[in-house]
Amino acid sequence: MQKFLTLLFLSDAYARLRFWGALFLFTLNCIIGSIPGARAEAAQYASGLVLHSFGYSVLAFLLFTGCQGQAPQRALKAVFGVAILGAIDEFVQSFFPYRHGSVDDWLVDMAAAIIAATLMWALWSLRKRPAA
Repeated sequence: MQKFLTLLFLSDAYARLRFWGALFLFTLNCIIGSIPGARAEAAQYASGLVLHSFGYSVLAFLLFTGCQGQAPQRALKAVFGVAILGAIDEFVQSFFPYRHGSVDDWLVDMAAAIIAATLMWALWSLRKRPAA
């Protein structure tokens, strides 16, 4: 099982799938978040801080492992990707009367992405490369 999970989440063979998976999850998040009352119901189980932190760190992980390049390049791509996706999310929210876009939410998204990308960078650097 561990070998399967390592292959799925860290193998370059599935990098493209993880990248598109991140975009799919982001789109799904925007759609579900736009349903009237959905955000209020989610708030019963977790605060906005927790939801944003968890959601955008998962997106950062998927973008980091789904991009090409060395660890520093992947980290920058993940953080910039989350910056763009978070801004789009807050922009979309501003169109709904029962939601509002917030710079504070975007800053939480960015903090989560920076922390996740930094951890991934450190862990990715420790990763053993297969002998060629």
